[in-house]
Amino acid sequence: KKNSDIAIGNVVGSNIFNIFWILGVSSFIRPLDFSPLMNFDIYFLMAITVILFSFMFIGKKNILQRSQGFIFLLVYAGYVAFLVIRG
Repeated sequence: KKNSDIAIGNVVGSNIFNIFWILGVSSFIRPLDFSPLMNFDIYFLMAITVILFSFMFIGKKNILQRSQGFIFLLVYAGYVAFLVIRG
């Protein structure tokens, strides 16, 4: 109800918790293997994050427009297809 800042805070906080707490605890119990193929995933994530921030803060009214959201959905579908093909 008109509290979008709280919703965004929840999403960001949940992601940070999942990355640092859950990943840290699971790697403490059993060390995780790292594959050099994951480097592409990290670089891709960083590039998409930079693009998202540029869309959010350079565009009109600091909102993500419908066309930009559609672009992100297409990029996500392409990335998932790439992961399936990569195996």
